[in-house]
Amino acid sequence: MKSEWEPSQEDFDRFLAWLDTDRERAGEKYEQIRRKLVMILANRGCTIADELADETVNRVIRKIPEIAATYSGDQRLYFYGVAKRVLMEHWNRRDPQPPPAPDPAENTEVLYDCLERCLDELDAESRLIIREYFSQEKREKIDTRKGLAERFGITPNTLRMRVHRIKAILFDCIVECSRRSEAS
Repeated sequence: MKSEWEPSQEDFDRFLAWLDTDRERAGEKYEQIRRKLVMILANRGCTIADELADETVNRVIRKIPEIAATYSGDQRLYFYGVAKRVLMEHWNRRDPQPPPAPDPAENTEVLYDCLERCLDELDAESRLIIREYFSQEKREKIDTRKGLAERFGITPNTLRMRVHRIKAILFDCIVECSRRSEAS
């Protein structure tokens, strides 16, 4: 996701001046904000967090002429609000390609191998959550999910959102893995 607009040196200088009157401190603030944006976007399951963080910063830079004189408060909060909108646009624009249909046994084996590889790429907590979340059926499923939420100290709704994000990461990974397997 890259916008057509790129900031000029003058735009960037105006942006730094808005962050802080001391240019060095402004540069440090910029780096901290960008790192935090990448972290927030990645934690929300975004696989292109760097790109969306850059898009967020560019949008803020573009708005500086309008907001600089009147904006008061913590500038980071403005960035976070813009990042939320950028991420929502990304999810709405995203048109995932479904994985290939598992018709032949060979394709099923490829998808299974891709699933195993993608599960191995997850951090240990995410892997545990996703495996336990889908491990049972009927009443055991409800009890397992309730226990999982309690074990991690989160609400059942937060658990569902976390599982949704993990599934999105796995889906993207499996699609990419199966495409690589088809190409080779």
